[in-house]
Amino acid sequence: MNRLLLHHATLIDGTGDAPLADAAVLIEDGHILWVGTLSDAPADDAVRVDVGGHTICPGFFDCHVHFSLPGAGATPLDLALHPPSYLHFQLIERLRVTLHNGVTTARDLMGIDAGVRDAVGHGLIDGPRLLVAINMMSQTCGHADFHLPSGLDLTPLIGGSLVDTVEGARRRTRELIAAGADVLKVASSGGVSSPSDQPEWLGMRTELIAAVVQEAAAYGHKRVAAHAIGYAGIEAAVEAGVTSIEHGYQLDERLRRKMVDAGIFLVPTLLETMADVTASAAGEAKSASWHALAHESIAASAAAGVKIAVGTDAGLGPRHGTNLRELGLLVRFGGLTPMQAVVAGTSASAQLCGLSDQLGTVAAGKLADLVVVRGDPLADIDALGEPENILLVLKEGRVAIDRGGFVPAAAAAPAAPPPGNTAPR
Repeated sequence: MNRLLLHHATLIDGTGDAPLADAAVLIEDGHILWVGTLSDAPADDAVRVDVGGHTICPGFFDCHVHFSLPGAGATPLDLALHPPSYLHFQLIERLRVTLHNGVTTARDLMGIDAGVRDAVGHGLIDGPRLLVAINMMSQTCGHADFHLPSGLDLTPLIGGSLVDTVEGARRRTRELIAAGADVLKVASSGGVSSPSDQPEWLGMRTELIAAVVQEAAAYGHKRVAAHAIGYAGIEAAVEAGVTSIEHGYQLDERLRRKMVDAGIFLVPTLLETMADVTASAAGEAKSASWHALAHESIAASAAAGVKIAVGTDAGLGPRHGTNLRELGLLVRFGGLTPMQAVVAGTSASAQLCGLSDQLGTVAAGKLADLVVVRGDPLADIDALGEPENILLVLKEGRVAIDRGGFVPAAAAAPAAPPPGNTAPR
């Protein structure tokens, strides 16, 4: 591949350091070779790419998505209304629009399998680099239980796994790891969208979650994410030693201190709180009260020093491709500065995913996942959520989309993966 030198830019490198003016980034073979000011750039034959004075950021993460779900107010019942082949084409479009709008790495926490991850990794379809949970585990009558009063069981379509004993949790964890899961997801509380429970109900008990955590550690040091909205569920997950709390609306100061001490991340999914994720009057009532609590809670969690990573629940309400609107919500409700929101979506999320040695910051030696943003996102963080402001997306140095028309056609052509290549990208 051609060497590319991106220049005439301001750089926000993902570390939280002040932006670098007159910045340049040298890329070759999918990696960043050098970062600095243009006047100090190595003299070589790199193709120079003038990005028009706009801002270079690291590729962004979304640590909580559901590519199998439709988003935009549709219900999970839609999954039962089409043959699987139709759903595959929907999935391809969701992956594409997410990548094109600035998310180069995503953690799918229920619904797609390792084959989708590998299809993206091997270059068969466009999309963000994927980490997959495959299924979400809960007990019967928990958040993963989608038995409907009509007798219809959507649990397998949604991606649920029901476990009611410690041994069942251990066995299902091993089965999911054998199927290629990168991360394990448990539901320690009820939910807003699930039909059989309430967010304040305790879901998987501490002993069940601890069994998942133990098996996940034994089989490749996998990380465990916990859907936990109400206090009892958050407490059970924190006591069991999960890696991240997803949602975490009813956190209190005691649990926040425990999370800080244990290094447990919070993924607030504020974008989901702005969307319609229900299909019933009862669901609407749950949504209104719990989402209001989420908006009150996130600022206290951030102020307490809980590590914040970016996730949106895209697919369950939020439309795919709107992911980066989460950054503006972290500023609006969470009290983060725009720079802190960018860090949450880049280096902090990379740390949560175990990828900080490769991604999350713009630094020599790291993979060349880069996003060129119109203007100054620190002056208008909400601009990141509008696709027209995502001018260029590079994933491992390859052009995913070039709305700004910056990269010469010959340099932009993606290289075909070598025969037999199995390295995810």
